[in-house]
Amino acid sequence: VAVYTFDKTKQCVGSMTIEIDFLQKKSVDTSPYDSDKMAGEYIQQFNNQAFTVGQQLVFSFNDKLFGLLVKDIEAMDPSILKGEPASGKKHKVNITGIQILCKAKTKQGRQSIINPDWNFERMGIGGLDKEFSDIFRRAFASRVFPPEIVEQMGCKHVKGILLYGPPGCGKTLMARQIGKMLNSREPKIVNGPEILNKYVGESEANIRKLFADAEDEQKRLGANSGLHIIIFDEIDAICKQRGSMAGSTGVHDTVVNQLLSKIDGVEQLNNILVIGMTNRPDLIDEALLRPGRLEVKMEIGLPDEKGRVQILHIHTVKMREFNLLASDVDVAELAVETKNYSGAELEGLVRAAQSTAMNRHIKASTKVEVDMEKAEKLQVKRSDFFASLDNDIKPAFGTHQEDYASYIRNGIIKWGDPVSRVLDDGELLVQQTKNSDRTPLVSVLLEGPPHSGKTALAAKIAEQSQFPFIKICSPDMTIGFSETAKCQAMKKIFDDAYKSQLSCIVVDDIERLLDYVPIGPRFSNLVLQALLVLLKKAPPHGRKLLIIGTTSRKDVLQEMEMLDAFSTTIHIPNISTGEHLMEALELLGNFSDKERATIAQNVKGKRVWIGMKKLLMLIEMSLQVGAPQGIQQVPPILHTVTSTIFKQFLLKLSFRVVVGAVAQILRSFLFFSFSMTWK
Repeated sequence: VAVYTFDKTKQCVGSMTIEIDFLQKKSVDTSPYDSDKMAGEYIQQFNNQAFTVGQQLVFSFNDKLFGLLVKDIEAMDPSILKGEPASGKKHKVNITGIQILCKAKTKQGRQSIINPDWNFERMGIGGLDKEFSDIFRRAFASRVFPPEIVEQMGCKHVKGILLYGPPGCGKTLMARQIGKMLNSREPKIVNGPEILNKYVGESEANIRKLFADAEDEQKRLGANSGLHIIIFDEIDAICKQRGSMAGSTGVHDTVVNQLLSKIDGVEQLNNILVIGMTNRPDLIDEALLRPGRLEVKMEIGLPDEKGRVQILHIHTVKMREFNLLASDVDVAELAVETKNYSGAELEGLVRAAQSTAMNRHIKASTKVEVDMEKAEKLQVKRSDFFASLDNDIKPAFGTHQEDYASYIRNGIIKWGDPVSRVLDDGELLVQQTKNSDRTPLVSVLLEGPPHSGKTALAAKIAEQSQFPFIKICSPDMTIGFSETAKCQAMKKIFDDAYKSQLSCIVVDDIERLLDYVPIGPRFSNLVLQALLVLLKKAPPHGRKLLIIGTTSRKDVLQEMEMLDAFSTTIHIPNISTGEHLMEALELLGNFSDKERATIAQNVKGKRVWIGMKKLLMLIEMSLQVGAPQGIQQVPPILHTVTSTIFKQFLLKLSFRVVVGAVAQILRSFLFFSFSMTWK
């Protein structure tokens, strides 16, 4: 290998085009640089050096390191330096005329907005891939491009993002990690109530202080200004609807006005990004949500199964790394079992499983100490997770079995085809809710006489649906509530249901919810109108809802025009034949074959009309007497009950006939009087 020697009289650089950028992307200085001074410093540092196109160099200037890339080289004719003509033409050559394509001069300087070391999953966020992709597309895609391109397009950056959704789903975590993702200064994180101050004008001054740095930098650097991120946690605390707080001093209104003017007022800032987080987007002033302010509204909802797998993987990766997670733990299986769990609840589940595993290795003696021999073999097992699922962590927006288990503690007695048909029809409605894209809202009304088992059948249909969200709205939940409070309680149940992909709500004993009293009659019109709206309101896109209502007064709901709010109506009959009665007694198993034969003989040829709930009560009453006296008591009790019910039915029917006849007479009299007056 021989050293190549350049001929300085023939091989000289006349001009060179160099692209320059910061060597370390994180240490970016937005101050302008003088390209002439940089060119002079460059000639001093690289004098008598050889260059080629595509060559990369490290250049030091003003105590900062820059990366250089040689883009183009033009050779110089040495004869020009001697004053001799070349090719019959004269050339004016400036020895220091090196052209530097400096991003701070010819192209507006900009820094890489995305941190090059950023990794989404490593930051501890799981199940929010789509949401983050949408946020990046709306809020950050325009900021990645050079300022001159954005200016040529006439594009304005998005200045605000609103993250809303149920508690524990990752709103605060996502906002915090967005700040880490961006290659900019640390974001300013403000808890909403911290803005408020007891002194007049200080609350508004706190808002102005948040934007002071961004305003000052934009005045100095213009389009080259860095991005300033301001994060408001619980933004609904300071941005409520103006005029909604009666009797207040108006400080909330002026704070909202100050924030509106700072985000998108007369003097517009293009170097800010405001991120607001709330559980109650309905409370926020609508002027703050328009385009130009909190323009991007993103719901951070409950994670789906794929998201739950990611979240559980994130929270168990360290245990897996140190071999503390047993081989029988399947994250995918846990994701299936944790429907409607939020990210915070999944993290709590992992903590509960860890505490269960550690508790096994604590010695039960006079003092609390760890069994170190067993502790070295500590592993979190599958049984630990499922024990935590059963005993420790329950989803806030999930199905609580105790809510509906009390309604079916005696099971469902299929005493005949009517009961089987109701359950089959209910299963069809469940499948329609799951599979149909055209009917996201399915509602059914179970109507029938009192004590016929409507609530039990509704609870059974809801249980068999296996929906991740099941809630029963019953009158006992609203005892002592005012009309407004009762409407708010019902609205909250429906709002919670809208957060789940599949939901089922049982609206039990509707006439009691409406405070219906036949004397008068009287009922709560406010609750009626609220319930009608909720029954007809379709769930949000991608969500499906099944509503099951129960009533013993179909005629009353018909007069209130509520039957039209349900998709279909199913009749729940009483036991009306001896065969059905004997089938129910056989399924209950309280009597022997001989005893049932005696009962069958006593009820043969007699009218039977009794609900399942009433039958259970009568059987328990007869059993308290004891056999065989109890067996003899069953038919008289049944006869008494059915006779009473039949008499009540006849009385009600005769009352309606009389009322109808009186109404007909009045209509005829009024028509006759009107005709005589006209003549």
